[in-house]
Amino acid sequence: MARSINDCAADGVWRNLRLAASMLADDQPTSFDAAEAPDGAIVVQDGLIAWVGPSAMLSPAHARLRQFDCRGAPVTPGLIDCHTHLVYAGQRANEFAMRLEGASYEQIARSGGGVASTVRATRAADEEQLFTLAAARLEQWLLEGVCAIEIKSGYGLALEHERKQLRVARRLAQSYGLTVRSTFLGAHATPSEYAQRSDDYIELICREMLPALAAEGLVDAVDVYCEQIAFSPEQTARVFEAAQALGLPVKLHAEQLSNMNGAALAAKYGALSCDHLEYLSDEGIAAMQVAGTVAVLLPGAFYTLRDTRPPPVDRLRAAGVPMAVATDHNPGTSPLFSLLLSMNMACTLFRLTVAEAFDGVTRHAARALGLQDSHGAIGAGRPANFVLWDVRTLDELVYACGRRPACTVVRQGRTVIDGLGVLDGRRDAR
Repeated sequence: MARSINDCAADGVWRNLRLAASMLADDQPTSFDAAEAPDGAIVVQDGLIAWVGPSAMLSPAHARLRQFDCRGAPVTPGLIDCHTHLVYAGQRANEFAMRLEGASYEQIARSGGGVASTVRATRAADEEQLFTLAAARLEQWLLEGVCAIEIKSGYGLALEHERKQLRVARRLAQSYGLTVRSTFLGAHATPSEYAQRSDDYIELICREMLPALAAEGLVDAVDVYCEQIAFSPEQTARVFEAAQALGLPVKLHAEQLSNMNGAALAAKYGALSCDHLEYLSDEGIAAMQVAGTVAVLLPGAFYTLRDTRPPPVDRLRAAGVPMAVATDHNPGTSPLFSLLLSMNMACTLFRLTVAEAFDGVTRHAARALGLQDSHGAIGAGRPANFVLWDVRTLDELVYACGRRPACTVVRQGRTVIDGLGVLDGRRDAR
C-alpha cells in the first residue's frame, strides 16, 4: 500500500466527508439529523477546526479557501492510545517461550524476569539509543491515525534513568508533532538495590524522584502498579499523596492479577483512569462511577498472558463507567503494535460493540488522559486532529485483523499522511 508522507498545513475546506454525529464533540452545535452525514465538511483555519457541518451549509466565505475533495471517505477523530510503555530497551521473547511451557507471570517476575529484565536493558541504554528505538515503534502508531498517545516511564526505577525515559517521551512529541502525555511510573517494581526494602523505595519516589521530575516539567500524571508482586494499597496511597501535593493527576494499574481494592482507592484521589481491571469488584466499579474515573481495557495483555477472566464489561456498562481501549504496548506482557488490532481484540475478547470500541480510542481515551477538551472528538475550536479512511464503513476498521487501511491523517493542523491522495485530487494512492 503506497502512502504519501507530507507535512503541510491542513487549512482549507475538507468536504464530501462521511461524518457520523457520534464522532462530534458533545458541545458541537450541529445540523446533522441523521446518524451520519454523507456530505459533511470540516473547515480548518490556523490549525484549528473552525466549522463542522453539512457541505450544503458552508458559507460563501468558505468558498474562497482551499478545497479538499474527500470523495465520500469516512472520517474519525484522530485515534488515541491512552496506555503504552513505549520507551524501553531490550526484548523479552524468552518469557513468551517460558509462558508457553507453563510459567506464570508471577513466577517469571520473581525469577528476575519481567519488569526487572527490561530495567536492566533500559538502564544500560543512553537517551539517544532509547529515542531511536522508541521512534521506530511510534511510527507504527502514526500510520494508523494515532494523534495522541500516553507513554509511561517505569523501566528506570532510579532518578537518572526515569528522567531519560521521560525526556525521550517529550522529544517524541516535538519530533513528530503529536500529543504525548508522559506518565511517571516509578512505582512499577522495586529495583534490585532496594530488594526487601520497598517502603524505602517508595520514600525515595515521594521525597526525591517525583518532585525533581515534576520540577523539570517531565510529568503529566503519576501511575502506580498496585498488585501483590508490586506495591500495596498503603504504598500506593503514599505516592498518590505526593502527586496530589504537586498538583499532578493520578492513574493506577489496578486489579490485573487479584483484587487489591486499588480501583476504589484510586477513585478517592479522583484518578483519571484505572487500567486492566480483570478482578475489579462491584465496590470498585461504584467508586469509579462516582469519581468519573475511566476504565482502560487492555486486551493485549489479557491475550498474551492467556488470561481467562475478562474485565467485568457488562457491569461497567451498566454503571455508566466510560471504557477506553489501549494497546498497553510493552516488551513483556503486551508486545502489541496496533491500536486497530486492540480494538478488534476488545470486541472479540471483551464483547465491546463497534461503537464502544471507537469511543474507547477517541472520547474515552482522551478523558483517560485529561485531554477531553481538545482531543477525541471533532468540534469547532479544537485542534485539527482527524483521519480519513479508505473503507466503506467504519465497522471494517474494527473487523479486520492485521489490516492497515490507507488513510489521510491531519494531526495538530497539519496533513502528515495523505494515503488517499486528497491533496492532489486522487481517491487513493494504491
